[in-house]
Amino acid sequence: MNRVDSMNRGIGSAAAIESVEIPSLKGKVSDEEWAIRVNLACAYRMVAYYGWDDLIFTHLSARVPGPEHHFLLNPYQLMFEEVTASSLVKVDIQGNPVDPTPFITNPAGFTIHSAVHMAREDAMAVMHLHTPAGQAVAAHSEGLLPLTQTAMLVRGDIAFHDYEGVAVDLDERERLVANLGDKSAMILRNHGTLAVGKSVGECFVKLYFLERACQAQVMALSAGKDVNMPPQGAPEVTAQQGATGLNVAANLLAWPALKRKAYRLDPSFAT
Repeated sequence: MNRVDSMNRGIGSAAAIESVEIPSLKGKVSDEEWAIRVNLACAYRMVAYYGWDDLIFTHLSARVPGPEHHFLLNPYQLMFEEVTASSLVKVDIQGNPVDPTPFITNPAGFTIHSAVHMAREDAMAVMHLHTPAGQAVAAHSEGLLPLTQTAMLVRGDIAFHDYEGVAVDLDERERLVANLGDKSAMILRNHGTLAVGKSVGECFVKLYFLERACQAQVMALSAGKDVNMPPQGAPEVTAQQGATGLNVAANLLAWPALKRKAYRLDPSFAT
């Protein structure tokens, strides 16, 4: 059975979930895993808050510490605004749930995320989106242009991967990882955006900057006038500033603030 057949069989056999009681995993997993679950569930909620979700069809993941190389993915049947720390599905490197769960996971999500998690020890979190702005820039022949400070802060850390179809072919993982190299962001051509981080918060903030840069580019190019390009050397200086400052800003400043916001909006993500 090939990967597409397996995907179709898994989805076809899944029962529609109208309501489900999700028992809390707090105290049933390690404190370290629980903290990662809360952070990842928070990221799902903030993706929904910013309008970056695509119904149920994109995915964020985080690695569970340990030699097993398990990682957490969203339950495929839930909207991002419904994801909780306890509903996240822990899968192995073959994409199989480690523990019993009423949910299935996104096969394309497994392909993309497992590739990066297995190849990069620093890839504790991987996030992938299909926003209209991200897809628009992914369809642009020159990718992300140095039109704004936001773009220049992240542009030097972006890789590119050509489109090969819906990512359910496990053979694509090798090419995706090769194209990513040591970068922490990627534009999947004709597809969307991706970010990698040493923590959930770092990954989310990198993705935020990339998405904002894409949105600004689409707006600038839609204005109907010639755009102003930055002076020679400015993009390189700004890229270096981003390389040294973004991670600190993400971990110490932006992500804690985002978590406080998520708790104010709806603290159920942490259950």
